[in-house]
Amino acid sequence: MAVASVVIKELYRRKDFYVLFILTALIVLILGAQNIFNISNITNYLKEICLLLIWVSSIAIALPMAARQIPVELEKRTLYSLLSKPITKSEVIIGKFFGCWIATGFCLLVFYAFLYVISISRSSDIILASYFQALALHIFGIGIIISMTIAGALLFSAPSSNITINAIVVLGIMILGRYLHRFAITISEPAQTIVTIIYYLIPHLEFYDVRELVIHNWNPILWRYFFAACGYAALYIIIFLAIACLLFRRLQMK
Repeated sequence: MAVASVVIKELYRRKDFYVLFILTALIVLILGAQNIFNISNITNYLKEICLLLIWVSSIAIALPMAARQIPVELEKRTLYSLLSKPITKSEVIIGKFFGCWIATGFCLLVFYAFLYVISISRSSDIILASYFQALALHIFGIGIIISMTIAGALLFSAPSSNITINAIVVLGIMILGRYLHRFAITISEPAQTIVTIIYYLIPHLEFYDVRELVIHNWNPILWRYFFAACGYAALYIIIFLAIACLLFRRLQMK
């Protein structure tokens, strides 16, 4: 937890954290716009814009923060002093992950709490459980992205390369991931088998984008599916962290 607390403090010191407050102000302005435009169902459109901003900003905060944890410390040689203490490389990786995850999760908690307060001030027909599920699944989805990025930080030499590659992968999965299996049916072998294998191997981040629950005030998804999605995310987080720990142990530190 000591490593995690250092990561959280670093976020507060950097400009990334202040994106939170800028975006919160944007949410207020956007939701306040429904007093200006006389359009039916304008609240749903505004919620959709706000939640899109929340997703984009959370990824924009999580990716750079996770990507620079190991490379920057290696460059500044602060990692050497950290490892001179009674702490293992695996504990460093796990601490870095939880630091990034907790920091980003706190930002998301503020986003969703603020959105909930503004929404309930506009309408009493708000389902709290749906907001909770949207927040929790969003946090778990970001957890997958952070663990994947930390593993990537030990594969790619430059944080910029890691951020770019992971951003493309995340965007590709969220937009195209759900359609890969259908696409595989339309192509011939051996491409069909390769695409099918990719479909089952990739972490399906689109499972964690349940903005429709909040936008349309839908009832929460069945809790067994909710917990299954959380378990699915936990499995991928463990896999990526295990890969990161293995790569970090084999890293030749000079």
